[in-house]
Amino acid sequence: MTGSRAAALAITIGVLTLGQLLLGTVSGWEQYDGKGFGWRLLAYPVLMIAVPLLWRVLRRGEPVPWGAVSLVWLAFLLDVSGNTADLFDQLAWWDDAMHFLNWGLLCGGLGLMLVPRRLPAWLVVLVVAGLGALLAIGWELGEWYTFIRRGVELDTAYEDTLGDLALGTLGATVAGVVLARHRRAAEAGTGGAA
Repeated sequence: MTGSRAAALAITIGVLTLGQLLLGTVSGWEQYDGKGFGWRLLAYPVLMIAVPLLWRVLRRGEPVPWGAVSLVWLAFLLDVSGNTADLFDQLAWWDDAMHFLNWGLLCGGLGLMLVPRRLPAWLVVLVVAGLGALLAIGWELGEWYTFIRRGVELDTAYEDTLGDLALGTLGATVAGVVLARHRRAAEAGTGGAA
């Protein structure tokens, strides 16, 4: 995917995410109740824009890898879209699937951007999985602070949090394996590019 097409994709994902965040914050629709959308409206855009901004600061002169940014931003879009479609409340398995898939997308994109190409495959997997575990812990702390500690889910929060941590870390580990295999295949096929 060319840089301009990848940038257009990232912008589309960002606009769709922001639109749903605004809808979730102001609509009064029941599926958004108790889900911390006011906090999400503040945090998600900051977290999303931080990815390409940090790239620009840390990697001056290198073009932003918009394809990798799109993977990271897609995790935010899937989260808000699941709430908009009320899938978190309607499908018992949706939350678990999102923790696995979103951490895979998030950590796959971050892995593409942050993990040096010269690392051995086992270390790529370990770094991406570790990043995913740290981000999963941060996410769960944020959930607890914004809506679980005073919400109706407090009685089941411990079991849910353990499952979310495990699934997020597993999704990140799968992303690490995919990234390591992709890099190994690219090195074998093109002499090190990828």
